[in-house]
Amino acid sequence: MSDEEHHFESKADAGASKTFPQQAGTIRKNGYIVIKDRPCKVVEVSTSKTGKHGHAKCHFVAIDVFTAKKLEDIVPSSHNCDVPHVNRTDYQLIDISEDGFVSLLTENGSTKDDLKLPTDDTLLAQIKDGFAEGKDLVVSVMSAMGEEQICALKDIGPK
Repeated sequence: MSDEEHHFESKADAGASKTFPQQAGTIRKNGYIVIKDRPCKVVEVSTSKTGKHGHAKCHFVAIDVFTAKKLEDIVPSSHNCDVPHVNRTDYQLIDISEDGFVSLLTENGSTKDDLKLPTDDTLLAQIKDGFAEGKDLVVSVMSAMGEEQICALKDIGPK
C-alpha cells in the first residue's frame, strides 16, 4: 500500500442548513420567511383566490429581522418558501470596548467577543447608560442565516 499522507481542506460548513422549506399557504403572521435572501418576520399575509391560471397566491409583508426594512413577496400558496432558523439567546454583558464590540458571558462560562453594539439608537443608549451605571445587564441576541445582532435588553439589578 501507500505510505503517503493525504490532507483535505474543506471550506464548507458542517452542513446545518440556514433555512428549511415550508409551504407558502401554511406561513402565518408572526412567523418567519426569507425574502430577497434576508430573514424576515411576517407582519401581514393575504391570500388571493385561485385565478384563471391555477394557483392561489399568498402576499407576504414582512420586516427584516436585522435591518427593520419592510419587504414584500407574492408566492403561489402551493409552492415552498424558505423559512430561516431563528434563535434567540440571552447573554450577560461583561464589557463594552472602545471599538464598539461587546464582551458577553455565555451559559457555559466562556466569553463571546465577536458581536458589535446594536445600530438601533434607543437600544444603544440603554445599553451604554446601564453599563455606565454599573447595572447587571442581560442582552438578547437574535441569530438567523449566519448573522447575529443584539435585539433586546434586560436589567437584572445592580451589581
